[in-house]
Amino acid sequence: MKYLLLAALALISTLPASAQTAAPVELRILAINDFHGNLRPPPGGIRINDPEGKTRKVTVAAGGAEYMATLVKQLREGHRNTIFVAAGDLIGASPFLSAMFHDEPSVEALSMMGLAITSVGNHEFDEGKTELLRMQNGGCHPVDGCQGPHPFLGAKFHYLAASTVESATGKSVLPPYEIREFDGIPVAFIGLTLKGTAGIVSPTGIAGLEFRDEAETVNALVPQLKARGVEAIVVLIHEGGEPVGDYNECPGISGPIVDIVKKFDRAVDIVVSGHTHRAYVCQIDGRLVTSGDKYGTLVTAIDLKLDPASRDVISAKADNVIVANSSLARDPEQTALIEAYDRLSAPIANRPAGSVTQTLSRVPNEAGESVLGDVIADAQLAATRDAKDGSAVIALTNPGGIRIDIVPKENGAVSFGDVFASQPFRNRLVTMTLTGSQLKELLEQQWLDPKRPRILQVSNGFSYTWDAAKPFGERVMADKITLNGRPIEAGSGYRVTLNDYLAVGGDGFTVAKQGTSPQYGGYDADALFAFFRAHGPIGPLPPTRILRVN
Repeated sequence: MKYLLLAALALISTLPASAQTAAPVELRILAINDFHGNLRPPPGGIRINDPEGKTRKVTVAAGGAEYMATLVKQLREGHRNTIFVAAGDLIGASPFLSAMFHDEPSVEALSMMGLAITSVGNHEFDEGKTELLRMQNGGCHPVDGCQGPHPFLGAKFHYLAASTVESATGKSVLPPYEIREFDGIPVAFIGLTLKGTAGIVSPTGIAGLEFRDEAETVNALVPQLKARGVEAIVVLIHEGGEPVGDYNECPGISGPIVDIVKKFDRAVDIVVSGHTHRAYVCQIDGRLVTSGDKYGTLVTAIDLKLDPASRDVISAKADNVIVANSSLARDPEQTALIEAYDRLSAPIANRPAGSVTQTLSRVPNEAGESVLGDVIADAQLAATRDAKDGSAVIALTNPGGIRIDIVPKENGAVSFGDVFASQPFRNRLVTMTLTGSQLKELLEQQWLDPKRPRILQVSNGFSYTWDAAKPFGERVMADKITLNGRPIEAGSGYRVTLNDYLAVGGDGFTVAKQGTSPQYGGYDADALFAFFRAHGPIGPLPPTRILRVN
């Protein structure tokens, strides 16, 4: 008996410490998505159900890098194992403070917070693959050089892009996954860009890249991970869903994420999602699926328990925590970083543009037209109407390029920073000749994705009617497309101004590539700034340029 006891003790002593104890290993994952360079709190905060009456909504001031950094530190406290991750679109479509420096400040801010890993979102490709790699590796911008208060060293966190592949080599443009160990238990994090990225970014910036199926990509990686002893798998995916409940709920979740999760191998345990700018905590097909709103208003705290024997996830729960400005202190390191960049950008951002009589909203009506869309299209027409600038008679702009409302400050004042924030991609204007028939075909392409139509905003004097009951390709009524009250003639040429994103077929508007005699002009934000300077104060007009029947 003595020898048996000694043998048993010897066997136990050779086992890993974690396996000698039955206690699970606890891991806290902190997650964000769709930060979009919002170093300062976004104007709209976050809308949630009123805790005192769920039939009402209330707005909570939330977000901002200073407050998020403090919350991240608080959420780490008391937890032996933590990791901070993200699900893409951390940069791109950013406010002026970040965008002026090509989002270097946001990458620095998130690095300072201890972000470890993120998937690549579609907006990480706004300036193309080469610029994304610069975000990872550092260095000066190839055109604008070094503009910041100090050298840009690149992200301290790691970008992952398993489904984004170089066509020539079949290899992912960035690492597909990363394995981290917590008390000896390996956990894999796989990063995914949404399959539809090619249809919503500039084609020139992603030349030579493929965006492969999300579920097929993950499932192909599972055997590799298992061969490396991994049982716990977390997917960071820049794709999401549309719930109908509050920020910590998940009733009626719909959208691409549902089908993708159902196709994942059963080995996948947790899914951190994004892209739809919604907040939810869900169980989909037996897996925990989360999303943290947008613009840094939430941090998702995901608590896992890992079995030391099987090394797999045995329980998972999550809580979306509001980055509440009223109850969180500002992090001094973040404040110093923001102030350093602000000293350089403020003189430009604060230039007076003009004034507005009330908010210019980007929210479209049932026909797809918005007040701000009209103003932006008018500004682009005004910037390219003269013969020396392109002789434009029509201007069209994409709704996805219009990011936030223009909200008046004191006395209705609007600055260049406000104007820039409304369309922050800094696209150049291109005036080209399109025939009347090409114009109609271009308008028909607004419904390439029937679930997410992209209604182009149109300049004053141009009008058309579309019929929602007609099939794709026949929705725009040919005899109702007019310019200054006269029907567009199919065989005649018209000088049309687009931004350079649309001009190369962005958002699926491939007809634009057929345009002839292109003339490049200035930048969209500069055109809007000049329009404000020349036409103030600007007020909302009834959107009546696009008409819808049925």
